[in-house]
Amino acid sequence: MTANQTKQLLDIDALTLQQGLSDQKISLIDVREPGEFAGGHIQGATLLPLSQFDPNSPKLQGDKDIVLYCQSGNRSRQAAQKLLAAGVPEVMHLKGGITGWKQAGYPVEVHKNAPISIFRQVQIVAGSLVFIGTVLGHFVNPGFLILSGFVGAGLVFAGITNTCAMGMLLAKLPYNQVK
Repeated sequence: MTANQTKQLLDIDALTLQQGLSDQKISLIDVREPGEFAGGHIQGATLLPLSQFDPNSPKLQGDKDIVLYCQSGNRSRQAAQKLLAAGVPEVMHLKGGITGWKQAGYPVEVHKNAPISIFRQVQIVAGSLVFIGTVLGHFVNPGFLILSGFVGAGLVFAGITNTCAMGMLLAKLPYNQVK
């Protein structure tokens, strides 16, 4: 383990996590949204989405070390900062997220009724809106091209800030609330 960013936030790699899980010394928390969790999670993980993350949650109580993870590591760092701000002395998160876990060759559990990933849903919705805006702008009224420009600007903003408003909205839809 190596300290990163703060003296209390520790990055651990997939091998270290796997060993800790085998020894039953780790409480593993997945901070992704329910649809993402259903699409593939590490066995033994507990779901506590960042959008509903409460440092005082009973899911975070106990004598085991807390390890957070998400898709790539960004959201787990945010959740870790919330825990540190709430007074938890040491928090760990999986370096590289579940992507790193998979790259290390470890398995994931998948719910058979999982919706497609939020990322793919964003691609489908954004692409459809751009296409519709372009077609309507060409055949009906050029004013519809604003729709395509608006979606494009939203995607640029999402890329720069690493937050996607469309993804957050899609995550709230009932079919993405798999538990």
